[in-house]
Amino acid sequence: MPELAKNTTHYHYNKAMMSLETVSALIEDDLRAVDALIRKRLHSDVVLINQLGHYIINSGGKRLRPKLVLLSARAFNYGGAHHVDLAAVIEFIHTATLLHDDVVDGSELRRGRDTANAIWGNEASVLVGDFLYSRSFEMMVDVRSMRVMEILAHATNTIAEGEVMQLLNCHDADTTEERYLNVIHCKTAKLFEASARLGAVLSGRPEEEERAMAAYGMHLGTAFQLIDDVLDYSASSQEMGKNVGDDLAEGKPTLPLIHAMRAGTADEAAIIRHAIENGGRENIVAVTQAIESTGAIAYTARSAQAEARKAAEALSVIPDSPYRDALYALAEFSVNRSY
Repeated sequence: MPELAKNTTHYHYNKAMMSLETVSALIEDDLRAVDALIRKRLHSDVVLINQLGHYIINSGGKRLRPKLVLLSARAFNYGGAHHVDLAAVIEFIHTATLLHDDVVDGSELRRGRDTANAIWGNEASVLVGDFLYSRSFEMMVDVRSMRVMEILAHATNTIAEGEVMQLLNCHDADTTEERYLNVIHCKTAKLFEASARLGAVLSGRPEEEERAMAAYGMHLGTAFQLIDDVLDYSASSQEMGKNVGDDLAEGKPTLPLIHAMRAGTADEAAIIRHAIENGGRENIVAVTQAIESTGAIAYTARSAQAEARKAAEALSVIPDSPYRDALYALAEFSVNRSY
């Protein structure tokens, strides 16, 4: 039985858990339609936009956020076509944030490939990110729903706030767990929340079910980011598709570091503080040893498991269907992945 079923009062799930491939197969036609729409709406008369946009869109991402839109809509028996439009919108918004993130962080590797800014430069990456944002809002208008516009406008604004909060936390070794989780909720989990909510909105579901899907997405996104934090210190560069220790090199005080400083010796805390305040990978071995000796990886993984359980529990008000099973499977995948 899946790990999520342990120590959970409201979550009882006794079916064999789907694989990520099975989840994708369940919405295969929808995903194909989303890919076709993305290619169509990426087109621009400006050649550089086409080149850079196609490079980042086709770079092998998991497309979890678009899948949430599709699965949510199907779980509520939505019969229209706007779920495809909004799945593409979500992917454009997510891709725009990646382009901007990599510029801010000075990243050179993502998903095992050179970042767009490493190839075309920061200026082009920022401007194509802006193009993707503006194109996504053009596509939102086509859905002709003020509620959809409200959700996505609020989500993009919250993501921008999260980016600024993360910037303020960089090189700040006094960042608390509460402050860090607030950044995660805004920067990462908010788009998961919007993605899951949109299916209920398109289907005209009651407010209780819309709130449940929003809660599912928020907890799922939080779990997903916490496992990213774990993998930054426990996976290989090949598995992660980025350089191990990137967060440390950028001076980001993620949860494993915050916990290790709190639970470690004075010497361990001093090593981590210095690494956060100065960035770089010079002390990666000592920092990793401190993380291991304080159980920081296990602590962060437990926090992620708790979030995934909450995501699964939120689905209890959703009608039983293979699509709800797939949403459970994504919660399981979020905490049991190696990439």
